[in-house]
Amino acid sequence: MNIPAVSISDASSLPLMLEPDDSKRLANLCGQFGQHLRQIEQRLNIVIQHRGNQFTLSGARHVIETAAQLLRQLYKGTAETELTPDEVHLALQTSGIEELMDQVNHSDTEISEDADQSSEGGSVIIKTKKVTIKPRGLNQQRYVRSVRNNDINFGIGPAGTGKTYLAVACAVEALLKDEIERILLVRPAVEAGEKLGFLPGDLTQKVDPYLRPLYDALYEMLGFEPVGKLIERGIIEIAPLAFMRGRTLNNSFVILDESQNTTREQMKMFLTRIGFGTTAVITGDPTQIDLPRGQASGLRHAIEVLDQVKGISFTHFTSRDVVRHPLVQRIVEAYEHFEKTAESKD
Repeated sequence: MNIPAVSISDASSLPLMLEPDDSKRLANLCGQFGQHLRQIEQRLNIVIQHRGNQFTLSGARHVIETAAQLLRQLYKGTAETELTPDEVHLALQTSGIEELMDQVNHSDTEISEDADQSSEGGSVIIKTKKVTIKPRGLNQQRYVRSVRNNDINFGIGPAGTGKTYLAVACAVEALLKDEIERILLVRPAVEAGEKLGFLPGDLTQKVDPYLRPLYDALYEMLGFEPVGKLIERGIIEIAPLAFMRGRTLNNSFVILDESQNTTREQMKMFLTRIGFGTTAVITGDPTQIDLPRGQASGLRHAIEVLDQVKGISFTHFTSRDVVRHPLVQRIVEAYEHFEKTAESKD
C-alpha cells in the first residue's frame, strides 16, 4: 500500500466519514477494545475519536490527512478480511507515513501534550475507581504523557519520585477504560542484601513481599476485594521476571519494577516479550543495584542501547521530583553528592 502525503490547511483536526455505515465493518476496523485505533494513534502520535462512522482525527496537520487515507484503505479491506494488529502494523509500515513523521517530529511533543490534557488548567489527571491522581510537577506530567503515547517507557530515578505508583495508575486507568485486557506487574527476584531461601512457600510466595508496593498501589486505586477477584481471574498478574520467559504479551499493560536488578539478558528477554496492543513501563534506580558484584545492570545497558530508538521514551527523575517526606529529598541529594565526590577522588 502506497499512500501519498497530502498537504492540508493549518487546521489540526480533520473530519472523516467512512462509507458504507456498517457496524460489523466498523467494529472490525476499530478492533477489540479499540486496539487497532489505539495502535494507529500511538504510532502516528494523533488522536482518533468516532461516533459510528463519523471520525475526527487530531494531530499534526500533514499526518492526519495521510492517516485518514490509511483508515479509508483499512476500512475498504474490512469488507473481505478480519483485521488483526499485525495487518494494521504492516499497513502502517508500507504506507510511507514513517517518512512523513520524520518531517513533523519537531512538533511531536507539543501535539502529544495537547492531546492528552484532560482536566481543568490543562494538567494531567489519572482517574481510577477509588482515587483521582494528579501528577505533581512537569516531570511527572511528562512521564504520564509519555506512557500514554509510547509502547515502551522507562522511568529512571531515585526512590520516592512516583515512577512506579504513576505507572500502576496508568495501568489501572487503561484497564477501566477497556483499552487493555490485563495488567502484569513484574519484578526480578533479587534480594536487597538478604536471602530468599529461608522464606516459606514456593517462588511466587517468596517474592510476594518484594511486590508489596505494587499490591498497595492497586488496593488504593481499586479496593482490596476487587483486586483479589481480578488476580483470581488472571486479569491482574503479579510475577517474578523469570516467569516471563517464552511468553508473548498482547493487549496488556506490563510494569517491570526495580529493573536496575535485571541482567542484560533478562532486560532483552523482557523487552522482546512485548506484543501488539501492549504498553510496557520499566522503572528503576541505577544507584540501587543489588546484583552480585561484577554483574552489569540490564537497566544501565538498556539506557545506552535504546536511547535513540523511536517509540521508546525515557523520563529521568531527580531528587527535585521526590514526593515523600522532605527529608527523603535531602537524603537522596546527600548520597548523590557523596558519590560524585568519591568518583572525583578516584
